[in-house]
Amino acid sequence: MKAQIILNQRQPISENAFVEMVVWRVPSPISGSDHGFKYRLALVVNGSCVFRYDNEVGKGDHKHMGEHEIPYIFTTPQALLNDFWNDVDNWRL
Repeated sequence: MKAQIILNQRQPISENAFVEMVVWRVPSPISGSDHGFKYRLALVVNGSCVFRYDNEVGKGDHKHMGEHEIPYIFTTPQALLNDFWNDVDNWRL
């Protein structure tokens, strides 16, 4: 099985901000993760990434919040999206 894209969406949330969400189902876990998904979810404001969830090879699941990289505990794709949108909603407050 090759990697299959299961979500590829860019959604504006204001005149100067958007979210980009990309999730793939992969045939085997990438280095550093123990599940069959590869993802990147980002909030971009005025052309700059405010925060991002991803699981790049070798680093595993984590999120970038400004200058900080924080471990993220992946459970399901739906929980990932819920956590991401929760951070988006809290940023907008």
